[in-house]
Amino acid sequence: MTSSRSPEPVEERHADRLSTWHGHAQPSQAERLLRSLGRLDRGAYRAVAEMFIPRLDGPLRRVSDFTNFSKPWFLVAGVLALFGGRQGHRAAVTGVAAIGVTSFLVNQPMKLVGERRRPDRRQLGVPESRWVRMPSTTSFPSGHSASAAAFAVSVGDTVPRLRLPLRVAAAVVAFSRVYTGVHYPGDAVAGATVGALVGWTTSAVARWLRPDPSLPRSSPSGGPI
Repeated sequence: MTSSRSPEPVEERHADRLSTWHGHAQPSQAERLLRSLGRLDRGAYRAVAEMFIPRLDGPLRRVSDFTNFSKPWFLVAGVLALFGGRQGHRAAVTGVAAIGVTSFLVNQPMKLVGERRRPDRRQLGVPESRWVRMPSTTSFPSGHSASAAAFAVSVGDTVPRLRLPLRVAAAVVAFSRVYTGVHYPGDAVAGATVGALVGWTTSAVARWLRPDPSLPRSSPSGGPI
């Protein structure tokens, strides 16, 4: 029986749309690229599913669950606002603003356009010992990865000593979403990319609105200009 639902890889769905639009017998380069990315994404998901590291199952499952609704980032923002002085307060406000903008972009237009189904964890071989609750929203991009990256980049840009630990934490969150089977790797990469761009933009806007001479100017990569 042929399913009426859209293909799981978002890349393949957009390749199908391109094929319908141009109507040529031979696929275009863009179509071939999108289908290759879809196969790569599914292959990477299977590779993570086949990893056998039982000691990671519990910790990464807890990380994935704890980051629902950006709880750790709001906790860090609260600590910074209360005990971080002027710089900490600025970082907290910037980080929360970055999460808000990122959440809107990811959970509204991007997920609606992506229309990607969540992975079938059982079919694709993710052990049940890793499973967390499967969200009801569409899969592309990963909101958890996006919010984590947005907070890490925006706060790290304001408080440089937090840059490395926050980015490591954001990477762990993104990997946990693939490891527990609720996202394809492409979802996490796209979410983290969007979040990082929004985080840097939010930080840049904050510096423009209220310049702080004690902070170095930075580039989108996080380093000084």
